[in-house]
Amino acid sequence: MTDDRTVEDLLRTLAPQVLGLLVRRHGQFDRCEDAVQEALLAAATQWPGQGVPDNPRAWLLTVATRRLTDEWRSERARRDREVAVALREPAYAGVAPAADAEPAVADADDTLTLLFLCCHPALAPSAQVALTLRAVGGLSTAQIARAHLVPEATMSQRIRRAKQRIEGAGARFSLPAPDERDERLGTVLRVLYLIFNEGYTASSGPDLHRVELTGEAIRLARVLHGLLPGNGEVAGLLALMLLTDAHRAARVGPDGELVPLAEQDRTRWDRTAIAAGIALITEALTWSPPGPYQLQAAIAAVHAEAPTAAATDWPQIAALYRLLARIAPNPMVTLNQAVAVAMVDGPRAGLALLTPLDADERTAGHHRLAAVRAHLLELAGELAAARDAYLAAARGTTSLPEQRYLELRAARLAAQR
Repeated sequence: MTDDRTVEDLLRTLAPQVLGLLVRRHGQFDRCEDAVQEALLAAATQWPGQGVPDNPRAWLLTVATRRLTDEWRSERARRDREVAVALREPAYAGVAPAADAEPAVADADDTLTLLFLCCHPALAPSAQVALTLRAVGGLSTAQIARAHLVPEATMSQRIRRAKQRIEGAGARFSLPAPDERDERLGTVLRVLYLIFNEGYTASSGPDLHRVELTGEAIRLARVLHGLLPGNGEVAGLLALMLLTDAHRAARVGPDGELVPLAEQDRTRWDRTAIAAGIALITEALTWSPPGPYQLQAAIAAVHAEAPTAAATDWPQIAALYRLLARIAPNPMVTLNQAVAVAMVDGPRAGLALLTPLDADERTAGHHRLAAVRAHLLELAGELAAARDAYLAAARGTTSLPEQRYLELRAARLAAQR
């Protein structure tokens, strides 16, 4: 007998390797990915009871290849003509490899190529996230659908369209040319960050966290860091994830309520993750020009190093946000910068930074803008205005834990009046 969790972790590691081998050999990303999913399902069913094979990757490759072979044979019989397998790989005879031997190319790690393929610019961000979780993360369609609170049939259709769009765009299973690689890497990092953020603060639903998403984002970031150890932004993203996720246990109260950073029990923070994150970002900043993810990780490290909320080095955080706002300006950076500035120069200075965001279509009416404004108004002593802003933020969010927290803040202020 083998522990289910052990099998699941192994399958997620092997999934992109097996898929990469199949796509590199046969093309047809759509069909290869379906075949790998069937192989993963077979393994998840059989391995816990029968034990993990001596060569689990070869086992998965064998099952997936047989699935492809059966499909191609069925199609040939049904359509009475030769199918794409001969055209894709003339030397391929439709026979699965032996279970105890892998092909010569099996030592190559195609994870990075798969990440770039799943983050193809022809896809919408939501499709990039879903396809990355499925093809590279090894999550089932049902798991991805649950994480995004949509029916499995809806997610299946979304993933199917994404694969078809990749095929239609003529994408090849190869790394982009060097002049495209940096730009595409930015998309890969953004997709992993989106996955992490959705897991850390679920955009909707009853739960604040979706641990399967944060865990998968961190795992994939580790894989990417292993493949690109000399990239400072990859190291910065992994450090940021580790430092942020270290707060998770202290971020939720006994009744599932959100606990803000200043009120968290810091003894519950994951010190192992914090030490790893600080080490990563400290090293990266010694040899790499600071990028957005590195700066965000540096900010998270300053928070992590403070023994209490009162001991936080807000001037250093405000300085880091000023630099971040220069190299990667966006409204969410401004929101966070406003809080840091308020802690250094007073709430009025922070509120002044928020004013331009009312005219920015990306944040006008966004619940996070209302929530930050409410917090700063509360610090400024304008309790009635703060209460109204908290209630506006509560109406704007679809996350039930956030909604309960914002309504509670508003109720507390009402009681003080």
